[in-house]
Amino acid sequence: MSTILYDQIVFGPIHSRRLGISLGMNLLPTDGKVCSFDCLYCECGFNKDRKTNHRMPTREEVREALRERLTRMQAEGIAPNVITFAGNGEPTLHPDFESIIADTIETRNAFFPKAKIAVLSNATQLHKESVVRALNRVEDNILKFDSILDSRIQQLDRPNQPGFCFVRLLEQLKQFKGNLIIQTMFLKGEFEGQSVNNMSEEEVAGWLQALQEIAPKQVMIYTIDRETPAQGLLKATHEELDGIAERARKAGFDVTVSY
Repeated sequence: MSTILYDQIVFGPIHSRRLGISLGMNLLPTDGKVCSFDCLYCECGFNKDRKTNHRMPTREEVREALRERLTRMQAEGIAPNVITFAGNGEPTLHPDFESIIADTIETRNAFFPKAKIAVLSNATQLHKESVVRALNRVEDNILKFDSILDSRIQQLDRPNQPGFCFVRLLEQLKQFKGNLIIQTMFLKGEFEGQSVNNMSEEEVAGWLQALQEIAPKQVMIYTIDRETPAQGLLKATHEELDGIAERARKAGFDVTVSY
């Protein structure tokens, strides 16, 4: 079972397959996981196994932790390509998310104005106007979209919100008017005796059609890279990912692939 948790507010920098030299930001407790999804493939493990009694860091703690780390990096001559909000769960669950993004933009501009700010989000909080406003302010607004099938979303992403579904997600992604990056995990295998495979023709064709409506500025497709909490999951092959990527490129999208 995966056991990766980030024990600091600011972690790294690390080399990201998709983002380059990335300085990580964790807005969740440092001893456990808080997320509105419970994905089969999450590197932080299942929600039930990563419970926490600790609070989220305050806006002030986040601002000071970032300023301290950037001061050190500046002294060492190390420049991040991107400051990435990810960490132990869903960053947009933080009640001060919009204010934290504003602070981060100000701090980034003071230290490394060329660095981008990225948010890796599962898109479950897009019903909140403050979250949408904040995401529209960052350079890399990266939102998860794993399947057009509600049954697959329930199986693979396991949202906590009973009403979370593809139709709702599609409408919320469209509101960004192209100012977003779509991130999709492709995989296969089995879980609890059921097939797990979001690469069927129905799902890929529907995914491509949805992309036409969303019109993202970039599409990131990837597969399993680290240990997963669910046993029996398998990586998509290079050939499978390349085939999906080629179809998306032919449809006019800028696509990156992480194997």
